[in-house]
Amino acid sequence: MFVATNRLFVPAERAEEFEAHFRDNMRTYLPGVPGLRRSTLLRPTRPEQPYVSVNEFDTEADFKAWVASDSFREAHKRNAGVARHVTGNAVETFQPSEDLVLGAPTG
Repeated sequence: MFVATNRLFVPAERAEEFEAHFRDNMRTYLPGVPGLRRSTLLRPTRPEQPYVSVNEFDTEADFKAWVASDSFREAHKRNAGVARHVTGNAVETFQPSEDLVLGAPTG
């Protein structure tokens, strides 16, 4: 597995519109991306925290292919709707060191 995150700093007054644009982009451009297992947008629980977009790929090669794809270019060209809400961001990539999956959550 290969994980790419993007920390997105969004002022609180722009959060609702940012989420709507980001969600629309995810649903439009991510289905069918080869090797993409999961994409999650994490909402901050404190005002000083950023949103975090988490994308899990089968391999680093799948991630790199997506970044070079027409789908990625289209999504980011259309990102004017998302980008106008973001005051800063930081992309980070990871390979899991340990992955422990426990039972389904309750409640």
